[in-house]
Amino acid sequence: MGALHEGHMSLVNGTRDAGATHIVLTVFVNPTQFAPTEDLSRYPRTFEEDLKRCEQAAVDLVFAPDTQTMYPAGYQTYVSVDAMTQSLEGTFRPTHFRGVTTVVAKLFNATGPCVAAFGRKDYQQWRVIETMARDLEMPVEVLGCPILREPDGLAMSSRNRYLSQTDRERALCLSRGLNSAREAFVAGERSAEKLTALVSKEVTRGCDRVDYVALVDADDLTPVIGQIERSVTLLVAAHLGTTRLIDNTTLNVPRARLGDGPA
Repeated sequence: MGALHEGHMSLVNGTRDAGATHIVLTVFVNPTQFAPTEDLSRYPRTFEEDLKRCEQAAVDLVFAPDTQTMYPAGYQTYVSVDAMTQSLEGTFRPTHFRGVTTVVAKLFNATGPCVAAFGRKDYQQWRVIETMARDLEMPVEVLGCPILREPDGLAMSSRNRYLSQTDRERALCLSRGLNSAREAFVAGERSAEKLTALVSKEVTRGCDRVDYVALVDADDLTPVIGQIERSVTLLVAAHLGTTRLIDNTTLNVPRARLGDGPA
């Protein structure tokens, strides 16, 4: 959606690493994924700076349509992914994913067969788009590229520029909580409740309001309770003042190999 930073530009590298020979980058602040109470009007728009970044990254084409081009008069067709969009972001932003999947479907149709890169910071979005492409047999390989972080650990986000210096420092509670859970997991902790509590402790202490701290199956986003036996993802969404931030980390449980287990 523009206001490009190094996290966005890493997606360009992700498509190249996957073998893409022609890079298209879309800049479009999509109104259908914002609720009336959200920050559409103040979402950062830095188009000239974005173009410079794209030129430096050797992007071949920047597609920057206006709203009328994407949603002309009489527009009435939308794309929805059902169960996977009902929880997490869907609970707090119930109209959000219909707007995301609709605009991405339109972009995929306009582009044709391609590799499409999405950042894992928006983890649920990545999984939803991946599911949409699979279910509708779109000729698209959907990549999930690693989160890029600032030197202090804050996940890169266009919304970070909203933060005051004080809130910027407080925002580190998200990555700090996730790191605390990761360290416990590496040390052998497998209780979903205990790992979630480690994140909640830090985030609740640092943020003004917490929308969710959740531990879900890394693939289908179903909630995980009790002992962890498969790869999971911890996700958090919280508010600092008027700014809402999200972050996550995936905890991988190695798959059993043939021959593992009791003789």
